[in-house]
Formats: sequence, structure tokens, C-alpha cells
Amino acid sequence: MTDVSSDDTAGVAGQPLFTRALAIGRRLRRLDRAHPWLLDAAVVAAVALLFCVPEFVHPDGDRDGLPITFTQLPVAGTLALQAGLVLPLLARRRAPSAAFAVIAAVFALQWSLGVFLRADVALLVALYSATLHGRVRHLPWVGAAVAGLVVQVAVRVSPLVSVWGALFFLVSTAIAAAALGFAVRIRRAQLANLRERAARLEVERDQRSRLATATERTRVAREMHDIIGHNLSVIISLADGGAYAAEAAPERSREALRLVGESGRQALGELRRMLGVLREQAATPELHPQPRIADIEALCGRLRAAGPEVSYRSGGDLDALDRGVQLMAYRIVQEALTNTLKHAGPGTRVHITLTAEGTRLRIDVQDTGLPDGSRPAPGEGHGLTGMRERAALYGGTLTAGPVPGGGWAVRAVLDVSPLPGGPA
Repeated sequence: MTDVSSDDTAGVAGQPLFTRALAIGRRLRRLDRAHPWLLDAAVVAAVALLFCVPEFVHPDGDRDGLPITFTQLPVAGTLALQAGLVLPLLARRRAPSAAFAVIAAVFALQWSLGVFLRADVALLVALYSATLHGRVRHLPWVGAAVAGLVVQVAVRVSPLVSVWGALFFLVSTAIAAAALGFAVRIRRAQLANLRERAARLEVERDQRSRLATATERTRVAREMHDIIGHNLSVIISLADGGAYAAEAAPERSREALRLVGESGRQALGELRRMLGVLREQAATPELHPQPRIADIEALCGRLRAAGPEVSYRSGGDLDALDRGVQLMAYRIVQEALTNTLKHAGPGTRVHITLTAEGTRLRIDVQDTGLPDGSRPAPGEGHGLTGMRERAALYGGTLTAGPVPGGGWAVRAVLDVSPLPGGPA
């Protein structure tokens, strides 16, 4: 057996005759879908022209000298039998089993009368159509009917050909028609399955794309909330403090304005970096390392400049943690401090503790609330939701709520155990 290479297939596909044939086939399929009666009528017309008309042009031309005497019917009887054999083909696709049953009945009647007609080829067309379009549970009955008709014809022509020879020829012809119907049916089923699979894969691809887009939008929104929310809270507190100290201590006012400028520039730089990554541009965006746990001290310094007293303690080997874990810890602390500055004001005291214990990283941010020990309870906004999502990314948990004696506490526990197979 010779294998056909892809180059050979591509060569055949590139031939003008092959391309023209494919185009004609597509046009015929579109025409058939728009007007299904046309193809069935064309089949009936072709069978009538090729096998019915010659019956009247040369009625005995193929049977002279044969040792079999066939019954000669009047023209009306011949036309009636031909119509019974050919006209049911109009319904061969919409009602294949019924069309085959009518043609088989007329075929059996014809041969029982001893009549030979060239239009008997309609039985093979009906067998092909029943195999291709009919229900599978009807096919055994179709096969049994064909077997009975074949035996009837073989016995009738036994003076000319042996019964076994006639059976062999007729059975082979019927099997060929049925096999062709099965082959086309299986091929159509395969193509339908491929089209369905392609449509399903396209839907799944679109769903994955939309899910990835939604995930990325959530991540970007969370990062921008952390960056802008924290820096704006610091800027607002510094501006309020500077305005309050403008007359009493002008030097403190100038210091506050300087810190406002530094915080604004930092927020603008981080925002530009993020937008540079999101934008599609030819130039490589300016990249900087993401914040780490070591940067929390500088974060506390900026918050102290806005007024609150901040104490920071750490324990364990924090520098050995994965960069992703360190970024998550920094963002959680940043958001907790932003909420503290927003809800407790510049007169509060904040205690921050980070401790690495085995495979757990514990984060504790607690403030004393307003100067009178109270603190307005914040709603469940984007900040707390973002912190919980960040903790969940590392199999951790986060709780936030008021503490006895006034104030607010944010406690998170992250799982920092390495992933199987190496670091992420």
C-alpha cells in the first residue's frame, strides 16, 4: 500500500480542476439546502430518462433470443409500474423507509406478473437512500425485504442463469448499494461530529478568554486600588495636617508639602509602570522590582509622616520567602494601613507584626482607633475584599474587625510552603 504524503495532497488540492469541483460541490449543497425538492426531482428525471424511456423506444431489444418469456403489458400497465417504481423516489430523503416499502411492493408485484422493466434500478436507489437517510432500526427489515426480492428474481431468471449465479450477482449489487449508503452516512456523521467539536472548542476558547480577561481586570483593579488608595490617603492626611500647621508651625507645613510631593510622585510612578505594562507599545516599558517585605519599613515611615504612630516588628526568616508571598504581605499591610488612615485618622497608633513560623506567615495590623478609643466601622468595600482574595491565593485566611477596648485589627495567615516540583 502506498502512503499519500501531505505534499501530494497539497498538490492535488492546488489543481484548478480540483478547486473548481469543490466550488461546484459547495454551490450544489447550498442549492440543495435552499430547494431540497430539486435534487429529488433531478434523480427521478434521470432514472425516468435513462431507464423508463428506452422501454418504449426498444421494448424487446435486450430480450430477443433469450430462453425466458416475459409478460408484455399494455402501455398503461407499463407506465403504472414505472410510476410505482420511480415516483416514490421523490420522498427518498424525507421518508426513506416508506419510499423503499412502496418500491419494494411494486417490484414484487412486477416480478410476480413476469414483467421485466429497466426501471427496477429504482430499488437500488431506494436501498441506498434507506441506508443513508433511514432509521437504523428499520435497516434489518429493509435487508430482509431485499433478500426476499433477490430470491424471487433469481428463481425467475433460473432458465437463463443458475440460481446461485443470479443470487451472487444480485446480492453483490445490493450490498454495493447498501455499503455506499453506509459509507456516506458514516462520513457525514464524522463531519458533523468534527463541526460540533470545532464549535465546542471555539465556545470553550471564548470562555477561557473571557475568564482570563476578567481575572486580569480584577488583578489590575486590585493593584490600582492598593497603589492609588494608599497614596491618596497619605496625601490627604498630609495636606490636612499642613493646612492646620500653616500658621502655628510654618516649617511643619513646608515639610508636609514636601511629603505630599514625594507621595504623589511615588503614586504617579507606580501608576505609570502599571499602565506601561497594560499598553501595547513598541518600546519596552520601564520596569522596577515589586515591593517586598523589606519595603514595609519605608511604608511605615510614609505613614508616620501623615501623623499616626507606627510600630513595626518582624520575626523569622522573612527574606527567604517567595517574592510572590512578600508582595502579597506588602499589599495586605499597605491596604490595612490605608484603611487605618482613612477611618481612624492621624491621631491613632498602629502596631504591625509579621512572623514567619514554619510554613505559615502571620500578619497582624492593629490600630487604637480614634483618640477616644473608638473607630467607625468600615463597610465591606473593595479593600477588605482584595485583602481576602490575596490571602486566598496562598491558601490563607484573613479576618478583620473591631477589638475589645476600641480600634481595629486585620489578621492574615498565609501558607508559604513550596509547591511540589520546585518553586513557583
